[in-house]
Amino acid sequence: MPFGKYEGKFLIDLPEYYVVWYNNKGFPKGELGEQLKLIYELKLNGLEELIRNIKKRYPKPH
Repeated sequence: MPFGKYEGKFLIDLPEYYVVWYNNKGFPKGELGEQLKLIYELKLNGLEELIRNIKKRYPKPH
């Protein structure tokens, strides 16, 4: 996440309530909004583990 309370976190690691809030409020325009929509769908359908498995395999560079 590029800003706010969760700055520096992977989008998949955002709390579900926060992503739902964005869904209700409206996602930002551009690439970030598209990515948040995808995260919302993944969380909604219980598919977070797919991304978490990828994340384990390819950790965030320092």
